[in-house]
Amino acid sequence: MKLSEIASITGAEITRGSPDIEIEGAAGLDIAGKTEITFLANPRYALKVADTNAGAIFVGKESRIERDDIALLETEDPYVAYTLALRNFYPEKPLVSGIHETAVIGESSIASNVQISANVVIGDGCKISTGVRIFPNVTIYDGVSIGPGTVLHAGVSLRDNCEIGANCIIHNNCTIGSDGLGFARTKEKKWLKIPQIGRVIIEDDVEIGANTAIDCASVGESRIKRGSKIDNHVQIGHSCTVGEDALICAQTGLAGSSVIGDRVILAGQVGIAGHLKVGDDASVTAKSATSHDVEEGAIVSGIPAFENREWLRSTAAYRRLGAMARMLRKLEKRISELENRGESSE
Repeated sequence: MKLSEIASITGAEITRGSPDIEIEGAAGLDIAGKTEITFLANPRYALKVADTNAGAIFVGKESRIERDDIALLETEDPYVAYTLALRNFYPEKPLVSGIHETAVIGESSIASNVQISANVVIGDGCKISTGVRIFPNVTIYDGVSIGPGTVLHAGVSLRDNCEIGANCIIHNNCTIGSDGLGFARTKEKKWLKIPQIGRVIIEDDVEIGANTAIDCASVGESRIKRGSKIDNHVQIGHSCTVGEDALICAQTGLAGSSVIGDRVILAGQVGIAGHLKVGDDASVTAKSATSHDVEEGAIVSGIPAFENREWLRSTAAYRRLGAMARMLRKLEKRISELENRGESSE
């Protein structure tokens, strides 16, 4: 593909190099070759440009690249441009329409242009839309609906009456609609299971990582809204709502009835206590946990989580606690000596 074509696809401007350069792929700074394009988005990696073998590079508008043997494409966001190029060079494999002979399908509505692989089980009353790809060993319970273009990777389980939107990607061994942790304690101090009779609704363009579990509501629904991206090994409890374009990283846990706003970022291993609200555009940094609501746009850290800048100052002080303790002991000793001198002079 010519450099000019890449510029057109990505909305970048060629500021150095011939538009007719042939580019065959895209790769990172460290491994890109002469026929590949790379990117520089983080100034921290600027020194690596001196050693890259790439033939072309996406850079920001204000970047200054000294090497004149690399073609430059300027763009507002080099990482987005690189992603667009990467998607063009390595498109998804085409759908292979058909139903494998080992699939078991109940009384359900299956569109004509779908891919259903080996050992898939689909219950009664399901609706599978056109363009859906279902990989081996997927289990779909009764009453599930799946929107156009959605992909279910091997081992996924969709429980009763779940609704999956269009163009979703659900990775290996996810469980959608499993029972929430709902129990009532009897007077004998035994746990009595509360029927979990709700469902899960996944809106359009949601991606869910491997081994993630999203529990159904005890009544009503658990909902993941349009465009949200969820990483591997995430637990989302019953009756939770996750807003549009939220990003939830690995090993995060949401307790029941949590409400996560639009465009929220929950970094790795974050914990959200039950019945809390995290406001739109808020961020919770890695390994933090909150037991209170988080305001819109806030960035919080720690356990319990509080404002990030205050947390950074607190952790800086924490590192000095040993020295501060030694200083206090010296001051206590000095004060004691001065008091003893005062008593002796009297």
